[in-house]
Amino acid sequence: MTFQGWILILVFTGILLALAKPVGLWLFALYEGRRTPLHAVLGPVERGFYKLAGIDPNEEQSWRRYAVHMLLFNATLLLFTYAILRLQGVLPWNPLGYAGVSDHLAFNTATSFTTNTNWQSYGGESTMSNLSQMLGLTIHNFLSAATGIALAFALFRGFARREAKAIGNFWADVTRVTLYLLLPICIVYALFLIANGVPQTLAGSVDLTTLEGVKQTLALGPVASQEAIKMLGTNGGGFFNANSAHPFENPNALTNFVEMLSIFMIGVGLTYCFGKAVGNTRQGWAILSAMMILFLAGVTITYWQEAAGNPILHDLGVAGGNMEGKEVRFGIAASALFSVVTTAASCGAVNAMHDSFTALGGMIPLFNMQLGEIVVGGVGAGIYGFLLFAILSVFVAGLMVGRTPEYVGKKIEGREVKLTVLAIAILPLIILGFTALSSVLDAGLAGPLNKGPHGFSEILYAFTSGVANNGSAFAGLTANTPYYNALLGIAMWLGRFFIIVPMLAIAGSLAAKKHHAESVGYFPTTGGLWVGLLVGIILILGGLTFLPSLALGPIADHLAMIRGQLF
Repeated sequence: MTFQGWILILVFTGILLALAKPVGLWLFALYEGRRTPLHAVLGPVERGFYKLAGIDPNEEQSWRRYAVHMLLFNATLLLFTYAILRLQGVLPWNPLGYAGVSDHLAFNTATSFTTNTNWQSYGGESTMSNLSQMLGLTIHNFLSAATGIALAFALFRGFARREAKAIGNFWADVTRVTLYLLLPICIVYALFLIANGVPQTLAGSVDLTTLEGVKQTLALGPVASQEAIKMLGTNGGGFFNANSAHPFENPNALTNFVEMLSIFMIGVGLTYCFGKAVGNTRQGWAILSAMMILFLAGVTITYWQEAAGNPILHDLGVAGGNMEGKEVRFGIAASALFSVVTTAASCGAVNAMHDSFTALGGMIPLFNMQLGEIVVGGVGAGIYGFLLFAILSVFVAGLMVGRTPEYVGKKIEGREVKLTVLAIAILPLIILGFTALSSVLDAGLAGPLNKGPHGFSEILYAFTSGVANNGSAFAGLTANTPYYNALLGIAMWLGRFFIIVPMLAIAGSLAAKKHHAESVGYFPTTGGLWVGLLVGIILILGGLTFLPSLALGPIADHLAMIRGQLF
């Protein structure tokens, strides 16, 4: 570890915290449906969308209507993208003449981008046409991100409203988030990337001659526009197979730093927005504090392990940290930081290959996802996932003080606790169940590149990434098979919507409750004790659930490395 590496981590954290309030205030304006400076230009566009679709943005929806509209919207988007990918060979803007995508890969990809996972069982520059990249995938990056933020708003209203039957209007929330947040930032963001060398063209490729006189073909396309929303919307699907390790997606240290900030920016802003929504910004800062503790702990362990390197290579006289699978232009510190950022959020973009990390260095990104990516988390998904753990933690706190638990003025009763447990239990049930199945079936065992505990980690990482809607991979797993494409597609859909529906039911239940002022015996949920309890519950629950699988994978891999055995 180096002084410069720690300075990078501390500067990143400092800028991130400074962004929380201004981003949160903008989000709060959208949450309330208030006018912003952009309404003068985009207001007519917004009203035009409503008129065209026959929607009244002021008509509020119950949690059931909100959920049904959200599910129908996403199911339609899935079918739309599936059709584009299957018909790719006969559609325009296909300069390299790619054929239509196979049925199982089209299903996997359409499900992946609909659920904000952006898992890729294919190489983008050798599989997808420009039309597929823009109309099939990039549009999903906007709408899946907007859906996540809209769902967070719905849960905020559940906590904030009193004896109400509605939690907002799904169509209005998605439209406002897309028009007034995601689109304006991404236009500026894409121009910044273009200025730093990221391509934005409808050309398919360019032929050139290298300095050695060798002919080479470089894939091109509308990269900058997809890269911007890929990061800001915590989507993660790369235009190129190498993702953000590719110099056309992430050319230099400056773009690398900005991309990391953009992954977390909306997530930290939503914590402040939550505090404003419930009338106590200290609630938002408490949540952000817990997130930052988990995040910095993960960065410290990952950076420490990658800087320590491989003891087997040290014994052979090869000194230094672990640079395998990393870009020289980023180095160990920036690669370790990026890996934790992208898995603490549901982004999945990578600037280094996690499969080449040390065993414990690769375990932290894996564990981040197993926690449900609530450590800042994806846009919207992170904060509503974290609030589910907050409900569970305040229930435990209520048991401690011997009274009905309360959180931000709402009593947490049996219905909310049952729905919370249901939503949280979905994640390990699918991850561990599908991993176990794939570890015994021939079709599953045909996927891993490595044997032993590292091969098991590749399977475990894939299903963890899919269910947690992250999309990153250990890269050693051959996933473009009917078995893995189908099973991962199912896992991604279940991991997204089987958490969302119980969460919306909780929002509806809370919105109907009365508000209770703090009283004697009320467990405080803004101080250090609360933050410590929240972090402890998350780590204990995650540890008890996933420690056996981690012991079979990365922990066993690490112990084998100490004994001189590699997989």
